[in-house]
Amino acid sequence: MRKGLLGVVIVIGAAWIGSRSLGQRYLPGIVWPEPAVVTPGEDGKAPSDAIVLFDGKDFEEWKGAEGWKVDEDGGFTVKGVLQTKRNFGDCQLHLEFATPKEVKGKGQGRGNNGIGFMGARYEIQVLDSYNNKTYPEGQCAAVYNQRPPMVNACRKPGAWQSYDIIFTAPRFDSEGKLQKPAYVTVLHNGVLVQNHTEILGPTFYDRAPTYKPHADKLPLVLMYHGNPVRFRNIWIREFQELQGKPGSKKDSE
Repeated sequence: MRKGLLGVVIVIGAAWIGSRSLGQRYLPGIVWPEPAVVTPGEDGKAPSDAIVLFDGKDFEEWKGAEGWKVDEDGGFTVKGVLQTKRNFGDCQLHLEFATPKEVKGKGQGRGNNGIGFMGARYEIQVLDSYNNKTYPEGQCAAVYNQRPPMVNACRKPGAWQSYDIIFTAPRFDSEGKLQKPAYVTVLHNGVLVQNHTEILGPTFYDRAPTYKPHADKLPLVLMYHGNPVRFRNIWIREFQELQGKPGSKKDSE
């Protein structure tokens, strides 16, 4: 709220002189549904509508972890490829990871793993990129082999780090033709590193990305490249954009 010329008090959405309104809020002619209520999590915990994939207790949500044990601090060390039992499409993913504290190797040989969406077709790189040179589109938080992160936000080896990833799956028509590519937004340790980045197709190492039709929902994959990367506190939310419908002024009030 602020005072304009002649002492007229201007309020966002309406203008007032004293107690008398000068006009009606602009109505765009779209009726929106009431947004659902979600209770946010505290201290990195999952919000109320999230699916908890790993909370330090067991591997019930995963395939490939048979016989694995949870580490004493509530994390786990990968020993092979893991994929979720459930399928996901558009989603918000939170997870925490730690590359090995004891540094071995260099470049792509240090703390290498990956977050693979849609059955590992689209990978967000996990790597120890703390004082570790490699090709930019292969460093931590890159859309692998396609787009480097805007900045390097890595913590020291062995430290817990966080990813918050918004992934929008590609869309194909009934004939398998691409209608809309995949997009991803990534926050690495709370720092924006991918801003609605277009994914050009599957994130191959040895060939150009080319989209091929696939299911609307597929498993999430924790990829394995031989390095003992650790994970904890993994949860995911599926989301769907609100759909408004044309409506009258009366309907919108």
